This record gives sequence, structure tokens and C-alpha cells, in this order.
Amino acid sequence: MQSPMRQFWKMQYWVLGFIVIALFYPSNIGAQSSTPEQAIALEQQGKLEEAAQAWRSVTAQNPKDAAAFASLGIVLSKEQKYEEAASAYKKALALNPKLPGIHLNLGLAEFKQAHFAAAIPPFKAATSEDSHNQQATTLLGLSYYGAKQFKEASKYLDQASKSDPENVELHQLLANSCLWAKNYSCAVDEFKLIQQKDPESAAAHMLMGEALDGLGRTVEAVKEFQAGIDAAPREPNLHFGLGYLYWKQHKYSDAKPLFDQELAIDSAHAQSLAYLGDIAMKEKEPDKALSLLRKAVQLKDDIRIAHFDIGVILLEQKNYKEALPSLLRAEALDPTQPDAHYRLARLYRDTGDSAASQREMEKVRELHQKEEDVASKILANPPPPPPQ
Repeated sequence: MQSPMRQFWKMQYWVLGFIVIALFYPSNIGAQSSTPEQAIALEQQGKLEEAAQAWRSVTAQNPKDAAAFASLGIVLSKEQKYEEAASAYKKALALNPKLPGIHLNLGLAEFKQAHFAAAIPPFKAATSEDSHNQQATTLLGLSYYGAKQFKEASKYLDQASKSDPENVELHQLLANSCLWAKNYSCAVDEFKLIQQKDPESAAAHMLMGEALDGLGRTVEAVKEFQAGIDAAPREPNLHFGLGYLYWKQHKYSDAKPLFDQELAIDSAHAQSLAYLGDIAMKEKEPDKALSLLRKAVQLKDDIRIAHFDIGVILLEQKNYKEALPSLLRAEALDPTQPDAHYRLARLYRDTGDSAASQREMEKVRELHQKEEDVASKILANPPPPPPQ
């Protein structure tokens, strides 16, 4: 065992040795400082990890160097470290909002993480800086599309598709945006362009049918869905779409086999089950209807008609306890429809809750009043007839 004195001197020699190393070999203590030139050279050599470390060193030495943070973001993006890249770009922007290209780069870093809503502001700033920047315009439209803001998406995707008229994918996205924004005329025009390039596109026929139905041109919509089925008999949702058009026209005998055919393609097609359940209810087969409707909501919990029909059947059977959650769910899925409010009013009345019943009936009256107001405005300013 070493004496305490020997241990003391051994420790002193170790400390002295460390000091010598620190004095004469400073690179061995801590990280070396780097220059922008070294970072750029490492990046050019493809040494991205080392380049990122070098840029971090530069930013540590110069924490107000916006260009260094931007360069760090570029290297991190090349490494596909988009979250870290976005953080670096944000620091650069905070230091210098006018740094060229920084908004576009930040938008790309967010977009590649599927942070579509977060990508919108930087892409919007990039288009403001340069209205002719087609990349920024297209990416802004795609970000709105990804964020499900379809009205805004159609605005920018329209600009993008006009700059690249042969890009079928852009026209498809624009058509979908117009359709989901309920701009049916725009959707029809775009689907016509798509069909010119690919006349046998079953998807284009289906979406064209949806757009025509939105314009109230149901007969033409039926033809489009049938053309889609003829082109691709196993294409998902086509049989359901055509069946739904017949269901809307109360042609239940025509709709049922189409829903069955959709289920033959996809046995878990919840909407087909729901509408078959609705038809069974209308045909006075409540047990069959309940079986189909319950299976539909187990597969997909946001099909309003299924919840509403379950509530209606159970209400008629005076099974108030089970009817209530179904009707409340139908009401929550679309509070603007008076039917669920009316059924709830009946349920509350029958179970002795007159105050709740009155509240629901008041909602029914308010919604009917709104419908009458809209109808009177339409009659005062009728729309032009659809093109023949």
C-alpha cells in the first residue's frame, strides 16, 4: 500500500502533466474551433457530419452569424435531420429575416417532416419575396393541400398547373382540391383535362362523377361512375359511388347490388354496410339494419347516417338508454342537420326531460329558419342554368 506522501506527489505529477499538455497541445483539450472555409470544404468532400460539427463551432464562436446558422441548416437537411435543420433556419431568420432563400429552406424542412401547416408561412414568405418562384408556389399549394385547406390549395395549385400544363399529377391535385372545396365547376374542368390525357382513368371518371353530382347533374354523374366501372371493375369505391347516387334518388333496388359488389371487393367497406343498413331500415327490417349499421360503426366511427339510423331504430323500440349515445354522436358529427335534434327532442320528451326536449326543438326551429332564409335568397337571385 502506497504511503499518503507518495500518493500526494503522484497526484501532483499528474496535474503538472495535464498542464503541460494544455499549454503545448491545446487541441487535445475540448473541440477545435473551425472556420467557415473549413466547414465548406468538409461539405464539398461529402463529410456531412464533420461539416455540421464545423458549422456548429462557427455558430458557437459567432452566435449572431445568420449565414452560419443557415449553412448549418443546409448541411443538416442533406443529412435528412429536418427537425434540427428547421431549428437552425429559425435561428438564422431571427437574426436576419432578409437572408436569401431562408424562407424556402425552412418551408422545405417543415414540409419533409409532413408539418404542412407549419410549412405554409415560410413558403408564403418565399412567394412574397419572388412571385415568379414556381417551386415556392407549388410547395405552398401542396402544403395547403396537406393541411386540408383545399380552397387555398386550389388557388396556388392552379398557378402551378398553368406553369406546368403537362404535369398530370398537379392537375389531379388541383381537381381534388376544387372538389373538396366544393368548387365543382373548377373540378369538372380539371377532370376533363385529365381524361383527355388518360381516357381510361377510372379514378378520373369517379371524381368527375362526384363533381357533376355536386353541380346537381346526377344523370351525367351516373354515366361517369358507370364508365369508371367499365374501365376498372375492381377499382375501390366506384361501385359504392354509383350505389350512393341511386340511393340519393331513392332507387334502392338499384343501389343494393352495387353496395354488395363493393363489399365483394372490400369486405370492410364501412360506408357500403351503413347504406345497406339504411335501406334495410327503410324496408322495415330493423334487426337486419341494426346488424349492418353496428358493424359499420365498429369499422368506422364517423359515419353519421349509421349512428343516426341506429338511434332512430332504438328510439322506435323505446330502448332510450342505447338510443341516446347514437343520436348524440349523429348530432355531434353534423350539428347543422335538424333530424338528430328532432329525434333527441322526442327522446327527452318520452323520458320526462322537458327542458332538454325544448332546447332541442328550439335548435330544430333555428335550423329550419336558416334553411328558409337561404331558400329565399336563392329565389331572389336564382343561379344560371347549368350548361347543356
